[in-house]
Amino acid sequence: MKKKIAIPPHFATRLLTWFIRDDLAEGVLGDLEEKFLQVAEERSLFLARISYWYEVVNYMRPFAIRKSKHLNPTIMVRHNLLLTIRNFKKHRSQFIINLAGLSSGIACVLFIFLWVTHEFQVEGFHEKEDRLYQLLGNHSQANGIATHYGVPADFLEAIQSEVPEVAHTIAWAPTGEVSVSVDGNYHKTEGLFASKDFFDGFSYRLLKGDPATMLSTKSGIVITQSLSDRLFKGADPIGKAMEWHFSGISQSLVVTGIVEVPKNTDNKFDYLMSWDYYFDDLMQYRGWSEHNALITVVLDAEFSKNIEAVKMVTSKINEVFKVRSSVFQDDFAKEGDENKLEFMLQKYADLYLYDNYENGKVAGGRIQYVHLFILIGIFILFIASINFINLSTAKAIGRTREIGVKKSFGASRGSLVGQYLMESVLLSLLSLAVAIMMVWSLLPYFNTMIQKDLTIGLNMETILMALSIILLVGIVAGSYPAFYLSRLKVLTVLKGKLGGKAGGAWGRKTLVVFQFTLSIILIASVMVVFYQMDYVMHKNLGYDRDNLIYFKREGKLMENHQAFIEEVKKLPGISGATLTQFRAGFYNWTEGVDWPGKTAENSVQFQQFFSGIGQIEMMGLEILEGRGFSSDFNEEQSVIFNETAIAAMGLKDPVGKTIRHYSGEKKIIGVVKDFNPLSLRDKIRPMVYLINPDRANYVLAKLNKGMELATIRKLEALHDTFNPGYIFEPKFVDQDYQQLYESEKQISRLSSLFAALAIFISCLGLYGLISFTTERRIKEIGIRKVLGSSAFGIVYLLSVDFSKMVLVAAVIALPISYLATSSWLENFAYHVDLPWWIFLVAGLGAFLIAWLTVGSQAYKSARINPAKCLKED
Repeated sequence: MKKKIAIPPHFATRLLTWFIRDDLAEGVLGDLEEKFLQVAEERSLFLARISYWYEVVNYMRPFAIRKSKHLNPTIMVRHNLLLTIRNFKKHRSQFIINLAGLSSGIACVLFIFLWVTHEFQVEGFHEKEDRLYQLLGNHSQANGIATHYGVPADFLEAIQSEVPEVAHTIAWAPTGEVSVSVDGNYHKTEGLFASKDFFDGFSYRLLKGDPATMLSTKSGIVITQSLSDRLFKGADPIGKAMEWHFSGISQSLVVTGIVEVPKNTDNKFDYLMSWDYYFDDLMQYRGWSEHNALITVVLDAEFSKNIEAVKMVTSKINEVFKVRSSVFQDDFAKEGDENKLEFMLQKYADLYLYDNYENGKVAGGRIQYVHLFILIGIFILFIASINFINLSTAKAIGRTREIGVKKSFGASRGSLVGQYLMESVLLSLLSLAVAIMMVWSLLPYFNTMIQKDLTIGLNMETILMALSIILLVGIVAGSYPAFYLSRLKVLTVLKGKLGGKAGGAWGRKTLVVFQFTLSIILIASVMVVFYQMDYVMHKNLGYDRDNLIYFKREGKLMENHQAFIEEVKKLPGISGATLTQFRAGFYNWTEGVDWPGKTAENSVQFQQFFSGIGQIEMMGLEILEGRGFSSDFNEEQSVIFNETAIAAMGLKDPVGKTIRHYSGEKKIIGVVKDFNPLSLRDKIRPMVYLINPDRANYVLAKLNKGMELATIRKLEALHDTFNPGYIFEPKFVDQDYQQLYESEKQISRLSSLFAALAIFISCLGLYGLISFTTERRIKEIGIRKVLGSSAFGIVYLLSVDFSKMVLVAAVIALPISYLATSSWLENFAYHVDLPWWIFLVAGLGAFLIAWLTVGSQAYKSARINPAKCLKED
């Protein structure tokens, strides 16, 4: 049996070799090995190994440390940075395409981020945000449950006294547009009536005044700083008097405070007045059937922690309502009639984004647009990143020999990985810097487009998020050359045996298909939005809104309105004038109507309009039965319904029948054809028209076409004669109608911008890829031309693969576009039927744009001199 050869511990030898200086290594290792063999022979192999390890550790002292052969990390970074810059210069076209595409995509994402952040921050400044809830009423009707913000004004005292879980109850209501003045200096304003607990719930910043007392007196008013500047010209307004003009009333008020209204609130106002003044002196109708207040509650901290606690408070509020309210019984009502009304609480901060309701439950709202643009932002970033990744991986194939040469000269894999990752990450960071400059320079135009005042607010969270995204994109884009190509063997690379598998052709094709799928979805969606908006703006609503103007009736016009109306009618260019409460989008509802045969099951909410003689004719409404209001009769006891109202009430032969309105008994004199005064998001509702000059607080006039400007000037002069001092501000009904769709118009503008950007970035990527393909096949092109191939044949050869990719993208995108746009159109009660040609045009449009991009570069390559092609290295 052979004797086992004694060998020193391999790991100990390697450790000492790595640690000790080269000039000491040979002698020390020789001495240690000799001693190891001696101990192993005289004593045992185990003791020899222990002794060897002891000697190795004993030599690991400062004097023996070897000098590092590795380069200084700083030098390596500088070296890689220099190579990166040289590579950018060498491949300038790819660098510019990558920089333009990625920076445009990042800029788009930053714009969307600013907009989305602003939307989420609306009403988020209130300190008690988690305890602040709005009381909403769910009204059960024959056609479903309708949700409204208005609740009975008497609820203020009832909740305060009977629901101990509520810390503060705030009642408030908009004053509408009124004039205020100081020393005859009039200004149009809009404010709120607010109860004394207003500042216990809402965190509007008080600049001056005592929040505990400044709304407790009927003669006090709290104004904003901007209104103070307009009225008092920079002087301290506290304790000074001002006049408030409302429906012929001029009330002298004393300024008790100054408040600042932030930009991120949807509840803007110029002033606050006492709720007690509104409740005691101005409210014409009160009771549990009148919903003339907005009520916000602040829950005790322990009752706002979970949904079940909020539900418990809601149940208590509903019990209070059932006990306090009484059912109105009259000759028309049947036994057992009940007011089918329940209340719910919704977080106040959620009202802005979640303001659509279906059958008594929250069903979305502006949050859908927020989610849409978050999705668009992700789409755009994907498209830009795909460009970056595709071009980086494609170009890396051309650098395989560079990798082989570097490795043959001793470059480690780590240094290659560092170099390629640095290139990718540096380009990403440059793109971020360019994108920030783009956002900074274009933000004013963007604000004009969306009618907001966004600002670039840099905080640590935003910076970290942006850097994380950019680093992720950079690392993903640079990972292919960094981790795959850097591990290839030198001979494989230098002999050109890498083959097609390194090209990642299928991966790039898949990314291009995905990229154009997203672009086509955006294009098709934008076309549908435009089509719907065109339908909205030109649909016949059942009334003639062209050249209809209205303006506020105040001051002396509340007293001598008839004389003023008669003078207005005499003006050249005026075809009609009357009093009205009507404005496009104005909604004044009531349940205070009873009729023969009414039951609890067919309770109806009516859209209520107080009008003047001649309004129905001026608006071009069609009278189906009976007649309109006439100056030949005393019409204050008359009423007109639309056909939807008659159907909801179930009345046959309604003309001549008597109904009971909350203001008294009325006789039906006519039925008009349905028209829609609201937006097309809403169905046509039951409507009731009444004559009441005190409630019809606007003047409506019909202008002759072609004479609008001159007529308005004459109308202003007449107004100033009858009502000196008050500001004349006419508004067009048609403009108000268009204002109803401001959100949709903003979405349309933004979607168009982002869709155009998406297709631009996608085409940049195609341009880069076709340039790369042409460069790689330049000799093939030369040979084909020598053999007689035409320019068209070369163009076809280079374009066919890209055309197939876009075609596949269209096939995938169009069904998705149809489903997405159909879902969006469901937000409108009246909308277009989706025509097939919209999606065909979207697909063909994207295909044409892509083909032009590819074809132009392919044609340029096809015209190159074959001799020049064949000389290329």
